[in-house]
Amino acid sequence: MYFEMGWQHIVDWEGMDHILFIAALCAIYLLEDWRKVLVLVTAFTIGHSITLALSVTNVVHISSDLIEFLIPVTIFITAFSNIIRKQAVPGKLQLNYFFAGFFGLIHGMGFSGYLKSLLGAQTNIVKPLLAFNLGLEFGQILIVTGVLLLAGIIVNITRVKRRDWNMFLSSAIFGIAFMMAAERFKELMVK
Repeated sequence: MYFEMGWQHIVDWEGMDHILFIAALCAIYLLEDWRKVLVLVTAFTIGHSITLALSVTNVVHISSDLIEFLIPVTIFITAFSNIIRKQAVPGKLQLNYFFAGFFGLIHGMGFSGYLKSLLGAQTNIVKPLLAFNLGLEFGQILIVTGVLLLAGIIVNITRVKRRDWNMFLSSAIFGIAFMMAAERFKELMVK
């Protein structure tokens, strides 16, 4: 049950910010880079699992309005980093691994309200938390697969340059995330 809720939550278009973040992380990669992307997604999962657990158990509490603002900020920072990259092919160790892990901490707090509502008054949260996180990881892998397949088609079949694909996808994500952040910033300032 929690596994299914986890993956459905991350691929839900109403939670587009999660999809955009994963797509921004993957924008510089192609299908042959799948191992690097797996490390990225796992770093993100570790980050959000930590804060999800801490938030659900009420060890850490940060205003949900602030988190809702910070999530699109993480997306446009990641997309902007892709845009200003000098090399088309990603190196071995890069800023994206940091973004994935650190920004995963912020995204985990975004999931916590949803998971708390599912758990209700349950006292043993280890199994549901693990199942939910595994579901999130599965959902992320679905998104990654879609982005990498699309990149493969565009770069390998239509012969669009890898750098041009990255610029297109990252710029689109940057624009959407910037608008989301501006909207949420206004809401944050009103409260």
